[in-house]
Amino acid sequence: MIILWGSNARETHPIFFHHLLRGVRNGARLIAVDPRRTSSAEWADVWLGIDVGSDIALANAMAREIIHAGLHDTEFIRRATTGYEEFARCVEAYTLERAEAETGVPAAAIKEVALDYARAKRGMICWTLGITEHHNATDNVLALINLGLLTGKVGRYGCGLNPLRGQNNVQGGGDMGAIPARLPGFQDLEIAELHAKFATAWGNAQFPHKKGWHLSEMFEAMDRGDLRSVYIVGENPARSEADQTRAVRLLTGLEHLVVQDIFLTQTAELAHVVLPAAAGWAESEGTVTNSERRVQRVRRALEPPPGARDDIDIICDIARRLGSDWGHPTAEQVWDECRSLSPMHAGMAYRRLDELGGIQWPCPDESHPGTLFLHARLWEDPVEGTPAPFHAVEHDPPVDKLTEEFPIRLTTGRRLDSFNTGVQTGEYTSPLRKKEALLISPEDGRRLRVEDGECVRVSSRRGSVEVDVRFDSTLRPGLAFMTLHFPDQVSTNVLTIDATDPKSGTAEFKASAIRIDKLAPVP
Repeated sequence: MIILWGSNARETHPIFFHHLLRGVRNGARLIAVDPRRTSSAEWADVWLGIDVGSDIALANAMAREIIHAGLHDTEFIRRATTGYEEFARCVEAYTLERAEAETGVPAAAIKEVALDYARAKRGMICWTLGITEHHNATDNVLALINLGLLTGKVGRYGCGLNPLRGQNNVQGGGDMGAIPARLPGFQDLEIAELHAKFATAWGNAQFPHKKGWHLSEMFEAMDRGDLRSVYIVGENPARSEADQTRAVRLLTGLEHLVVQDIFLTQTAELAHVVLPAAAGWAESEGTVTNSERRVQRVRRALEPPPGARDDIDIICDIARRLGSDWGHPTAEQVWDECRSLSPMHAGMAYRRLDELGGIQWPCPDESHPGTLFLHARLWEDPVEGTPAPFHAVEHDPPVDKLTEEFPIRLTTGRRLDSFNTGVQTGEYTSPLRKKEALLISPEDGRRLRVEDGECVRVSSRRGSVEVDVRFDSTLRPGLAFMTLHFPDQVSTNVLTIDATDPKSGTAEFKASAIRIDKLAPVP
């Protein structure tokens, strides 16, 4: 069984979805959990049309049914986990009746999926931004992890918990330390014993002993005046941030803004300095890490256009002007330095990456083949390392409440033909591409007395946009959908709320409350 939870992989991860369909054709059952009946859900055996923001209620109710049916893996729980008793007490309150009321999913369907998942010999839960772009993003993920631990579906063949990464090499960015509290290899910045080896390798460098800010905290610091200079590499927050109006105001108010990118994005247009960079996927040497932790080589196919430079060259030049001469290292030399400092990458020499077609971390030495299952240690007896913890998490509905003034739930996402804010795809034509529109159910169209294709005003508690309506039968009444692909047509993120998860800093893009008004008077 494969559960796609908050993921329209058919459109947002199409290559992965081809692999998934091979499993379906080989007999795997596919379950889709999504507010919309997406093109992915059309391939599913069961679609659970969940209300936006009620994922924890659904997961907890499934866990309760599994426990009551005696289908939880008691031996695995006893030997390889902690916190089960508290978790079991928490989910006991999530009856099927309560879950149906909170989620909008019929109780019988919840029970069916829960028991089928528990009984499946092999089962995997995959999720994406439909789970993580909420004010309680971390708790949403923990609720899904609980289901995997409850049934022992982690660390073994055909099982697992798989976050499908939102952009290419997001996993690699995290691996390299692009996280406020982590050094390369996910080593904790606040563990003092680790500092010596990094300080030695980096020329007795001094670096912070406390974690930094994540993106949402950076914008909060800009608002307070504590952050006055920002260096942005490969990101377009002037269009991608929730509450776009606030984001542009804060970026415009900085004393010094530097943007390093392959296109002159809307953010770069606000910058004091723009550094044109090479396209990493075709004009640079290096490595990339995919969702299964596989590190692979990337080779330069083209020379960068005149004026554009490799990121390594730019960063080393800046370091030199700041007083640290790092020389002119090649991509392989940078990678070898990483291997010397990150135990989980130590055995991944370029030669071995070439020979093996990529290696999955952790790979502690050059005789190690890589690790096929990340949590296989949980099946050792006794368990290697720390047991896996259950987490008791509670349902917490969206921050932006539905009211008579704002009665419709807006959720945002992607389409197959475009990518993020459209910077990398907007200049290319596609036969699939349509003009940005507010997708609503035909029932809502009739109730609001608007026509398919009519231009309307859409308002949230933060702002308004004018956009054409398009009827979409995959949406239930009360639910609307837009993308952020075409900010020059419609600034979708003017509507979204920047309520953030305190643990991850992720904004609640998936759950805004809106109102739809006719621009022309109703006859």
